[in-house]
Amino acid sequence: MTATAIPAHAELTLPAPAKLNLMLHILGRRADGYHELQTLFQFIDYGDLLGFARRSDGEIRLHTEITGVPHDSNLIVRAARQLQQQASCTLGADIWLDKRLPMGGGIGGGSSDAATTLLGLNHLWQLGWDEERLAQLGLGLGADVPVFVRGRAAFAEGVGERLQPVELAEPWYLVAVPQVAISTAEVFADPELTRNTPAITVRSLPAGGGHNDCQPVVEKRYPEVRNALNLLNKFVPARMTGTGACVFGSFPNQADADKVSRQLPATLPSFTARGCNRSPVHLQLEKLATEGNA
Repeated sequence: MTATAIPAHAELTLPAPAKLNLMLHILGRRADGYHELQTLFQFIDYGDLLGFARRSDGEIRLHTEITGVPHDSNLIVRAARQLQQQASCTLGADIWLDKRLPMGGGIGGGSSDAATTLLGLNHLWQLGWDEERLAQLGLGLGADVPVFVRGRAAFAEGVGERLQPVELAEPWYLVAVPQVAISTAEVFADPELTRNTPAITVRSLPAGGGHNDCQPVVEKRYPEVRNALNLLNKFVPARMTGTGACVFGSFPNQADADKVSRQLPATLPSFTARGCNRSPVHLQLEKLATEGNA
């Protein structure tokens, strides 16, 4: 990946925050091959940054190269073109990505980038699409995209598309990033994966957030994740997010989270961030709307 700072002539710069799965329960396998899930999402105030500028020629150009991802296959480009096509918009966009989130970490980087692209271009192109319409478009790009489009911490069911907003505590998190790429498809295909966790209701959510049914499979397959969990568990109860590789623990304040972060080895990169029930990208767009109406 080529690092790209957001240039000064970008008309709009927005965050694409990460998310954590505070729990991930697998209830069963569906006839279409997908799994029936229950999960709890919360955003954190750490993520990628995206810059946007309008083009009059209709071209969509992402100016950041990501190794192994062709320009036209990037979710950012696909999201922009889908919105442009569905809205019959003649404008295009220059887009820059300041990539901070690890790829394949289970914290939603690609999905969040796609959602911020939809939200940002809806604002920049003045399309006036509502959240529901953008979320429906986002679902075609990936199961996690709607949760980022809607921008509220949520209890999710189905394949992750049925969302109920929830109000959660907003602790500080330490997120450790094991240096390994995990295949989500392999995890869900593993015969040892638990697929019969009993369903719960949003009212019966465990105070600690529940467990992650994918974690035992990933720990067995990837010693890097198992080692990171063991290390973090010495300081705080640790869990894996999504299908990994990132693992996390929660703290009452930033100082405690930073203190543990400094004690992790250099071979295990990490960052600290605050939990957010409202996505930072939505807060920024709301602020821009307020300033525009002032």
